[in-house]
Amino acid sequence: MKEERYFYVPDAPKACELPEEEAQHAIRVLRLKEGAEIFLMDGRGTYYRAEITLCANHHCQYRILETLPQSKPWRGHLTIAVAPTKMMERVEWFVEKATEIGIDEIVFLDCRFSERRQVKIPRLEKICISAVKQSHKAWVPVIRGMVSIDDFIREYTKGVRCIAHCYNEERHDLFSLLKDNRAADEDITIMIGPEGDFSIDEVQAAIEQGWVPVSLGASRLRTETAAMVATEIMQLNN
Repeated sequence: MKEERYFYVPDAPKACELPEEEAQHAIRVLRLKEGAEIFLMDGRGTYYRAEITLCANHHCQYRILETLPQSKPWRGHLTIAVAPTKMMERVEWFVEKATEIGIDEIVFLDCRFSERRQVKIPRLEKICISAVKQSHKAWVPVIRGMVSIDDFIREYTKGVRCIAHCYNEERHDLFSLLKDNRAADEDITIMIGPEGDFSIDEVQAAIEQGWVPVSLGASRLRTETAAMVATEIMQLNN
């Protein structure tokens, strides 16, 4: 049984050489040599089976042997919009695990009770890429941040749009809602609030714009846990 080695190369058909960080991993960590077979992923749905043709200093060149288009294992466009937590480690944990499970887009919301107003997108993108390679996902999620919740709820988004909150207002069970009312290839967008929840005004404004209020169950969850549960529920319904 041959071990498959995956490397992220966004422009794989044109590059003919691994990016520097990927090349260092191939040469110094994995100690790959000329003739070794590797797999490249472009993050947009295609793998490439390739052969290393040169390993020298900081360079690792390859030639593509086969193009392998992938089919996305879930339907529709799945988006989680979440208010980032004060502790960045929790944000990074969510991004990593959501990528492994499968997500198309992660949006960071700036809400009234937000504990954090900035996120480092380049670092989160690196975490995404690492998780994509580890889990053999063919698509790298889009990371957006920060977006005002007022602007986000007014954006035109297709499909099912839900806002999860903890107020004692009427809410739909998210799993049941998606199971019973979602069309086969419909997009799903779910908003998750900060530790102090969305403000009442934010929830009301979202509902007025057509967002469906939902519950994630009886337990009161931390922000990153709620975002993870919502991601898993979307996937279970696929």
